[in-house]
Amino acid sequence: MSSVGVVGTGTMATGIVEVFAKAGHDVLLRGRTTEKAQAAVGAVQKSLDRAVKKGRLSEADRDTILARVTPTAALEDFSTVDLVVEAVAEDLEVKRSVFTTLDEVCKPGAILATTTSSLPVVECAAATKRPGDVVGLHFFNPAPVMKLVEIVHTVSTDADVIATAQKLCLDLKKVPVHCGDRAGFIVNALLFPYLNDAVSMLEAHYASADDIDTAMRLGCRLPMGPFQLLDVVGLDVSLAIEKTLYNEFRDAGLAPAPLLEHLVTAGRLGRKTGKGFRDYS
Repeated sequence: MSSVGVVGTGTMATGIVEVFAKAGHDVLLRGRTTEKAQAAVGAVQKSLDRAVKKGRLSEADRDTILARVTPTAALEDFSTVDLVVEAVAEDLEVKRSVFTTLDEVCKPGAILATTTSSLPVVECAAATKRPGDVVGLHFFNPAPVMKLVEIVHTVSTDADVIATAQKLCLDLKKVPVHCGDRAGFIVNALLFPYLNDAVSMLEAHYASADDIDTAMRLGCRLPMGPFQLLDVVGLDVSLAIEKTLYNEFRDAGLAPAPLLEHLVTAGRLGRKTGKGFRDYS
């Protein structure tokens, strides 16, 4: 598998582009406009520049990696790629629209993958006439650093597509795990009920955010407490995942804590906006 297309220009998309380019793949990075695509390539370059500054990468290797990345604003340019990784907004209708177009423009046998963290992969597959070629490849943020990839198979995913995804992850120096297509997959299905419980605990004035974070870091040896993690992930993203879990399982305990919804409504989305559960301004 030599050529890869990545749809999206956000942090997740640019991280995945970097991962593939470092592994020797030619990568087409598609943004909604040429300017957005070029800016995303700039974000990849900034990440590589940081690696050069820290002595982890030579300038020559950085230039070689960057030369493998081509920006585009046209999904039609993906007609020759072997794999497309969709990394757009966590919105099912937006993703389905992308997959419908990819189905039309990509060559037969190309693998169509989604990086969704919680939405049904089968919904993306159903938007195509080739559901056997659709698989979930859930990378974790930051993609160049995090080793885990969840390979998510639907009831329609072909066995050879799953096998190819497995080999690809190993070639990328990632650690793949396999799971069925259910809300949250493995990690988020276990992680987000815990995060939601932490918000409910804070909301009930049971303990402060600082004390809850300290307790979970020192008591469970976690690298971050729940509120630190929520602010890094983004409260809007976290709320979307909580809603997906609740909508699938209809367990009252999975209903998003009202405080989380209020903070999102107020535009306090975490580190990316300067305020979340804590003030970073």
